[in-house]
Amino acid sequence: MKITFSQKAEMFKAGIFAVLNDKKEELAAQGRTIYNLSVGTPDFVTAEHITEAVAEAARDPENYKYALVDIPPLVQAVQEFYMRRFHVELDPSEIMSINGSQEGMAHIAWALCDPGDIVLVPNPGYPIFKIGPALCDAKTVEYPLYEKNGFLPVFSDIPEETARAAKFMLINYPSNPTCAVADDAFYEELIAFAKKYDIVILHDNAYSDIVFGEKTGRSFLEYEGAKEVGVEFYSLSKSFNYTGARMSFCVGKREVVEKFRAVRTQIDYGVFLPVQYGAIAALNGPFEGVTAQCQEYEKRSRALCEGLRSIGWEVPDSKGTMFVWAPIPKGFAGSEEFCIRLMEESGVICVPGSSFGSLGEGYVRFALVLPEEGLRAAVESIGASGILNGGNN
Repeated sequence: MKITFSQKAEMFKAGIFAVLNDKKEELAAQGRTIYNLSVGTPDFVTAEHITEAVAEAARDPENYKYALVDIPPLVQAVQEFYMRRFHVELDPSEIMSINGSQEGMAHIAWALCDPGDIVLVPNPGYPIFKIGPALCDAKTVEYPLYEKNGFLPVFSDIPEETARAAKFMLINYPSNPTCAVADDAFYEELIAFAKKYDIVILHDNAYSDIVFGEKTGRSFLEYEGAKEVGVEFYSLSKSFNYTGARMSFCVGKREVVEKFRAVRTQIDYGVFLPVQYGAIAALNGPFEGVTAQCQEYEKRSRALCEGLRSIGWEVPDSKGTMFVWAPIPKGFAGSEEFCIRLMEESGVICVPGSSFGSLGEGYVRFALVLPEEGLRAAVESIGASGILNGGNN
């Protein structure tokens, strides 16, 4: 039987991640020590008050029915959390749950895009930013993020014709993969830009609770006029280690939230009720654990960055997120080649920057998913491997 798959399906290739995984399995079979810093899955334990809420709800047979809607205590918890955490007032009509921010960013394009519409996405940027619009046959136009600009877009460099045609723009700060953090002036300029050209802003705020240097992460919605132009995705995955539960929220501009909700009712029956109860416990519970976890991520980031600099690899300190964005050492033709060599010679696995777009070439991304001692051991292994002595040796 011959099967012809859709052109959309053919867009998705295993690529470098399959290569890295195969190489990892090969090294593991050889008994090699592996330091897997590739995937951003938190290694911290989910707080007990959250898991207890899930477990208790899971024992109630009534909670295995279709959820259909966000239960009122969850909506109230989001309202109170956003007011307490960000000083942002939200109406229930401005709140909806989604099965993780990745799902939300993929499907919201269905509510906003027609074939041929233009969507502005960052380069480098998280891959789903381009995939969602592509599934709607929209056209993604990349705006560049350069180190010299702090990995922030320069709005004046976006062509007038492109800005006027754009349907929506994806923004992600603190940024995966660049670890950049945006300041007040950036958000004010962003909102003015969106108003001038009637562009909907989608802000991926997955890492607002992981910002370093004794700074507090912000919400896009804190800024005047933000709810007039866009929505924000807030995730429980990284802040509360609720990753596998797939629980995030789309909040902000009412018209966008309501239309997105209408689209999702056609493909989903609501978030599993025990997961909703766990989210309520997370949002209503103590925040000290989230703060302490941020401090631990900062310690890990410093251990890795300072450690790499001590062995001759000039890696700048991250400003936030659970990642480190590192320029590859001199002497290597590209980030994929370097990643393979690094894994083979040191057992350290990271992700080539080219996986995040053409402007990610020349960089690699490390995930801070090992404790400090594990990261120091990874640095020691890199140093001992001699790979920093030159890519052509």
